[in-house]
Amino acid sequence: MKPNEVICLTPVFNDWESLSILLSDIEKQAALNNEYKFRAIVINDGSTEPMTKKILEKNIDVEVINLKLNIGHQRAIAVGLQYISNEIVKELKIKGISGHVVVLDGDGEDKPSDIMSMVQKANNEIVFAKRVKRSEGIRFKIGYYFYKLIFKLLTGKAINYGNFSAIPFSLIKNVALLPNIWNHYAGSIVESRIKFSSYPTERGNRYAGKSKMNTMNLIIHGFSSISIYFDRLCFRVLKFSFISILLCSALISFVLYSRLFTDNAIPGWASSLILIALSIVVQLFSVTFIILLFQLSTRRAISPPNKKLYLDFINREKHG
Repeated sequence: MKPNEVICLTPVFNDWESLSILLSDIEKQAALNNEYKFRAIVINDGSTEPMTKKILEKNIDVEVINLKLNIGHQRAIAVGLQYISNEIVKELKIKGISGHVVVLDGDGEDKPSDIMSMVQKANNEIVFAKRVKRSEGIRFKIGYYFYKLIFKLLTGKAINYGNFSAIPFSLIKNVALLPNIWNHYAGSIVESRIKFSSYPTERGNRYAGKSKMNTMNLIIHGFSSISIYFDRLCFRVLKFSFISILLCSALISFVLYSRLFTDNAIPGWASSLILIALSIVVQLFSVTFIILLFQLSTRRAISPPNKKLYLDFINREKHG
């Protein structure tokens, strides 16, 4: 009987020490689960520091895909998923081998000890790790709380997932072809119609060094997830603007009625303030409506998914 495959996909930028420890922990999971064959696909996202030799000296198959330049961890994941879909899973399916692709970060915060639980749950759906306990500082937790709040307010949806996930081979092609996956991996799946669920996990501690993700990158990453829902965002802004226009109109009508038909004392600045507020809301409504029309007009040009886009980023000369 052929063993199921677990392909661990992780992007890395200069964090070779953490990656080496991660691969050792994946080795331990492979030793505990003989019915599965583990391998690791490492996406070297344009690292400026040389890879340590011990990365390849593991008891599991490790393949390092070197990119031509640094493109960011979300796009690095997209490259890896397309590479695995086109050059690994396709061949394994011909041989009658099934399995899962597990996407995880290489710093230790995604714990390899959770891999098998997620894989066993991911039958015909993608399973995301949902954090029930986080290990970051209070400042990050506060920032993350407001990020989720803003995301919910702007898009009407909740997002509680990061990169850590298990994808069945049967869905890997669908995921690799998602156009928004190049901006935000988790957000693109949540926005799509691909079935997914979650598995409760605790966030691990970083293996070594410091995170390469600074505040600016975190903010950009957050906006990338929101940009996927641009149409929905525009609609919600239009809805908010329309409701605001109705409220301002009602207030103006009330002020005019009170001045013309009652003896109630109305401050002189009240009507001016309401008119200013109404003009701002009308402008917001108009600009948002025009942007939404422009966005919808671009849909007339249908662009088929480019399943070979990953080839433009891979450095075949240094492919190890």
